[in-house]
Amino acid sequence: MKNEIRKWQIPKGSGFAVSLKVPVAVLLVVFGIIPMFLCTQVLLGSLRQSQTDSRMIEVQNQCQILSSKMTRTGYLRGDLVDGTMDSEIQALADVYNGRIVVVNRDFRIIQDTFHIAEKRFLVAEEVIRCFQGESSSKYNKEKHYFAQAIPIYDNTPVKGIEGVLVITASTEEIMSLMDAVNDKAIFFQLLVALVLMLAALAAATILLNPFREFQKKLNQVAAGALDTEIVMNGYRETRDLSKAVDSTLSKLKEVDQSRQEFVSNVSHELKTPITSIRVLADSLMSMEDAPVELYREFMEDISDEIDRESKIIDDLLAMVKMDKSEAELNLAQVDIVILVKQMLKRLRPIANKKNVELILESIRDVTADVDEMKLSLAVSNLVENAIKYNTPGGWVRVTVDADHKFFYVKVADSGIGIPEEEQDRIFERFYRVDKARSRSTGGSGLGLAITRRVVLMHKGAIRLTSKDGEGSTFILRIPLNYIA
Repeated sequence: MKNEIRKWQIPKGSGFAVSLKVPVAVLLVVFGIIPMFLCTQVLLGSLRQSQTDSRMIEVQNQCQILSSKMTRTGYLRGDLVDGTMDSEIQALADVYNGRIVVVNRDFRIIQDTFHIAEKRFLVAEEVIRCFQGESSSKYNKEKHYFAQAIPIYDNTPVKGIEGVLVITASTEEIMSLMDAVNDKAIFFQLLVALVLMLAALAAATILLNPFREFQKKLNQVAAGALDTEIVMNGYRETRDLSKAVDSTLSKLKEVDQSRQEFVSNVSHELKTPITSIRVLADSLMSMEDAPVELYREFMEDISDEIDRESKIIDDLLAMVKMDKSEAELNLAQVDIVILVKQMLKRLRPIANKKNVELILESIRDVTADVDEMKLSLAVSNLVENAIKYNTPGGWVRVTVDADHKFFYVKVADSGIGIPEEEQDRIFERFYRVDKARSRSTGGSGLGLAITRRVVLMHKGAIRLTSKDGEGSTFILRIPLNYIA
């Protein structure tokens, strides 16, 4: 039952996530609908204002024509008595669904198409300004009407103003027309929005195709197909991503290959001394009445192989400890010259045995923040290699120097040197230039790898210069003050 429950458990980090298609489609729709909506509103507003302005100009023109007729016929003086002018005034008011009021010079209303204010007085700002010669026009947007005041001149040579024609006209008809247009525009907007949604979904699907292909290839890689070619040139972003992933995969392949080689090398290195011990032991057991000298020789060989096995295990343990992410340095102020002197003192018997001269050159006194044990191990590995791979009567020179930021330890020898084509791999674990000769000297193949790791832990660098048959020079550069 527990196994069944585990099958249906949601893995960590696999919570609900929205597909990229959704925001892409939403953005396309939003950037399509909003401009369309704004443009429609601007156009409708402009059309409404244009219609209103046209109606006001049209009414003004008709009223000016009517005012001219009143002037010619002497309407305000009572010269025209047949009522034709009253009919025209009423007809004009009916056409524009409005109201016309005629005011004489005494501000008395002599004609009202609504017939409710005749004989009354109309003293308004527009009327007063109109008697002063200014035509006025006013529009009320809230109640949808406009009012205009047109002067009526007399027909005397003086051309004075003898009355004012005030017209109030409604714009409800225009508003009704605009409402109908707006309803159709809303229907059109909804239709376009629907089309935009479908088009946005299709566009998002097409736009995201390269990313889906990229995901398929990544799934293949996740399934174990590390050789899958990931080259996506659909977009610059997918191209850059594919290059980054391809580079990462290449490094993963290198790491995986290095791990396999490391495991193989460790197995081989640990098995070789055991095999030698087994062969020596079997040889001793198969011999009857072997002389004591032969037993002693075989036992010395077995002891050497045990020492070699122990050295390999110690180096492996040291490398594993330094590879840990939480590996720490026991930093302290250390006199580098004294440290190197003590290290050379321990190695001098080995050098004397091989007839190799050890030389120490101290350019200046150097004190630095280092881990004494680890740095001593790193320099010791370099000097020990220089002694092992030297020629009889050769020399090893260790130089200590410093500037204002770094100190330098240079280990130069007159040994066999390292071929140029091998120098890039010399710091790899278990890598040997000459495997047969290296094993005869008792090396584990981890010394230079440990040295490089120690230098990197100190935020330093190591450099090699060598020529085959002419010796090698290793230079360590480490900061005087450690900065985390």
